[in-house]
Formats: sequence, C-alpha cells, structure tokens
Amino acid sequence: MTTLLSDEAVISPVNLPATPKQRQLVLVVALLLFVAFGIALPFADKPLPQFNSFIPSFEAVIFINALITALLLFAQYSIAPARAILALACGYFFTALIVIPHALTFPGAFTASGLLGAGLQSTAWLFFFWHFGTAAAILCYAFLKANDANRAVKQRKATTRSAIDWSMAIVVALVCGLTLIATAGNRFLPVIFTDTTHLFRLHSLIVSVFVMSVAVLALIVLWLRRHSVLDYWLILVICALLQEQTLTAIFSSARFSLGFYAGRAFSLLTSVFVLILLLEEFVKLYARLARSTAMLSRERDNKLMNLEAMAASIAHEVRQPLAAINMNGRAALRFLGREQPELDEVRSSLNMIVTDSHRTSEVFDNLRALFGKAEDSHCPVDVNKVIAAALGALDRDLKDHDITTRLELTQLPLVAGHEGQLQEVVINLVRNAIEAMNTMENDIRSLRVKTRRQGDEIVVAIEDTGPGINPEKLDHIFDAFVTTKRRGMGLGLAICRMIVERHAGKLSATSARPHGVIFQIFLPRMEVPAG
Repeated sequence: MTTLLSDEAVISPVNLPATPKQRQLVLVVALLLFVAFGIALPFADKPLPQFNSFIPSFEAVIFINALITALLLFAQYSIAPARAILALACGYFFTALIVIPHALTFPGAFTASGLLGAGLQSTAWLFFFWHFGTAAAILCYAFLKANDANRAVKQRKATTRSAIDWSMAIVVALVCGLTLIATAGNRFLPVIFTDTTHLFRLHSLIVSVFVMSVAVLALIVLWLRRHSVLDYWLILVICALLQEQTLTAIFSSARFSLGFYAGRAFSLLTSVFVLILLLEEFVKLYARLARSTAMLSRERDNKLMNLEAMAASIAHEVRQPLAAINMNGRAALRFLGREQPELDEVRSSLNMIVTDSHRTSEVFDNLRALFGKAEDSHCPVDVNKVIAAALGALDRDLKDHDITTRLELTQLPLVAGHEGQLQEVVINLVRNAIEAMNTMENDIRSLRVKTRRQGDEIVVAIEDTGPGINPEKLDHIFDAFVTTKRRGMGLGLAICRMIVERHAGKLSATSARPHGVIFQIFLPRMEVPAG
C-alpha cells in the first residue's frame, strides 16, 4: 500500500503503477459489468416483487464497505499525506453516512412513509445527494492526484490528524445538513416521485443528467491521468455509477423494477472490489514492513558481528607478535641475569623483539589492506620467500616445542598479491600446527611445508602431525567463530580464507595419515605481459 523510501519519497496507491495483471483484472470485471448492463437494459422497467427488507440490508452492506474503505484511506493519508487520498476518504465517509438517512427515510423499509419525518421526495433527493457526492469526491481525487505527485508533502503527525478530524467533522455536518434539507425541506424540493413507487420522469431525468455529467467529467479526468491500480478501480466505480443512474432514473419509471435492483447490485459490487483492493494493499504493506523489519534486524546483527569480528581479528593478529615480544623480552632478561651475561643471546633476543614489533605494525597495515580494495596493493610476490620469512619469524617457537621442520620448496613463478597478508596466512597456519602438535605427548612432532606447481596454480601444503580435526567439523573450520581450540576465537582460519580468496585463490584442509592435518593454499600464478 505504502512504502516510505526516504523522508521525501513515498510510494502510495496514488502513484504506484498498475501491473499488467491488475489492468487485465479490471478490464475483465468491466466487461462483465457491461455485459450484465446490456442484458438488463431492455428489461430495466420490468416490475419485480417488492422486498421491503432489501434496502435496509443492501445499504447496511454499503455502509460497512464504505466506512471500512474510508478508514483505510484515512489511515493511508496519515502515513503519506496526499490531498487526493483525503478527498477520496471523505467521499467514502460521506457515502457511509448518507446511506443511513436514506435507508431510514425509504418508504416501507421501517414504516410506510419512512422515519425522520420524511416526505415523499426525501429518499429520492438523498439518493441523488449520495451519488453526486461520490462522483464529486472521485473528481476531486482525479484533479488533486497530479498536484500531489509533483509536490513533496511534509506534515507533522499532529497536523495530519487535525486534517482528518476536520474533514470528518465537515462531512458529518454536510450529511446532517443535506438530511435536514431532504426531510424538513421536503415540500420545497422539486417533485421526483408522484407516489411512493413511481417517478416523475422529467425532474428525475434532469437531476440524473446533472449527476451523470459530474460522473462523466470525473471519468474523463481520471482516464487521462490514470496510472495506479486505484485509478483503474475508481474508473470502474464511475462506470457502475453511470450504469446505475441509467437503469434507475432514465430507463426505469418505478421502484422495485429490474433496473432498480440491477443498478444497486452494480454499485455494491464495485464498492466491494475497491474495499478488497485496499485490504490487499494493506496486507502487502504489512508483509513488506515485516520483511523490512527482519532485514533491518539482520543488518543490525551483521554490523554488530562485523564489529566484533574486526575487533577480534585485530586482537587475534596482534596477540601473536606481542606474545613473541614478551617471550623474547623474558629470554633477554634471563640471559642478562646470569653471572656472566650471554650478550650474543641478548642481542639475538632484542633483534627478534625489533622484528616482532615491526610485524605488529604490519598486522594493522595488512588488515587495512584486507578490508580495502585488494587489487590496490597487489604486486609480484615470491611464495618461497614468504614461507621462509614466516618460518623465520616462528623459528624460536618451533624450537621451543621440539618441532622438526621439513622444507620441500621448488622453484615457482611469482604470484600477484600482498606479501604481508600472504605471510600472515602462513604464520597463522604454522602457529595452528604448533598449537595442535603441542597437545600430543610422546609423539614425533614434525612440520612439513611443501610447494609445487600445478598447472597455472601455485600450491603450498602445510602438514602437521597433530591430533587432526574431526571429519564432521572439517567442512566448517573456515567459518567465522568456529574453532577446535579450547580458548580459540574461531577467526584465524576465517581470516586466512578471506585473504586467500582476495588473491583469487582457495584454501582447503584435509586429514593427514596416520593423523594430523594438511592445509593447502592454491594461488594463481602471475600473468606475464606478452612482448
């Protein structure tokens, strides 16, 4: 029904285009009405049995339909203030109210002459007031809708509510005034009925032609400015109104004729169709709002998760070089604290502290490059050099955990990428292998790093002799926040996969035999320009 795209842009039934299916549906209904009208027209003046309960029953349905339609349109106006919608809402509210005195004053409905002090002409004039009001409201809608589409409507909720209240009050006053004219002023009104059943054809024709003229003008304006599905259904309402006037006031000379019943049936059907349309659009609005709310909720959760992931990834990446700095600092103090300080060892530890401090700074650069445009920082990279640098940074860790390193590096072409990020991938995978093998007791701890060329790809395999990974979890170990460690955050492998994929590569994990894990990095070789 209505979707708020921004503070200025609003989609409503006034400007929401009708779909081909909706236009086809309106066309089918219109053809059926015209076929029924054509069948009924030759027999419009044929008298039928008089059912005194018909008018109260029929107009009770009209009252309910028109009132619900008016309330839906007022609700629409409160969401997207548009004068065309307000005018149409007032028209339906007017219809809902005017049928009350019309039913009460109808001869034979409740009393022989009608209630409210009705005279012979009261019901007829209320009928024409009713249909003139409907045609006038649709005409106002047709004129105003183009202006509403060309101007941004910004109203406070209080102003919108005030406009609705004043409009409803004016309509109530208008209906009361017209009822008073039709009842108390009955003797001053032109004669339309000669008795409770038969029409005075001349006056009836004059009044009917006046009402139909307004309806035809509304139809022309609406047809020229048709755009939305609501426009098409209102065109159908005007057509039904014209058919009703033709059958009841022109081709029929008395109440309770075939034209009398058929005309009201047309009017009832179109009012039901418009109500169904509005209810359908409100259901669509509710569904759309529900989906939007769910999407906003997911987006909020995703943003919170992204922030958490960013903070956790920074902590994860920085913790490694900081731990190395702490370990080397303790080692340097230990070497200095001996009776004869081992200056060479102290110097080596301090050099490693400096190296790790540089690596800490590089972590932030790598993360910034990772979440930026990957291609902006890509340059030729020697994978074997990256592996050597990563193992050099972890050399003390490997020795402290009694891990034997086996290197099987082959000569490889260069790859296009970010050297620091690829080094972080290798460091993460090797550190994971160290931590995994550290849980094994009385076993040979061996780390095997192998490179090879496979077609147009460079393959780096890192194999450990740790306990391995549960095959059921193997497919999910690269998912964020999934970890096999007791105190892991589940971000290391997720970041590694993100980096490798940013390099147009792939990261996989398979089980080794008899135990352990093999991580394989597949990277496309760098294209060398021809010539």
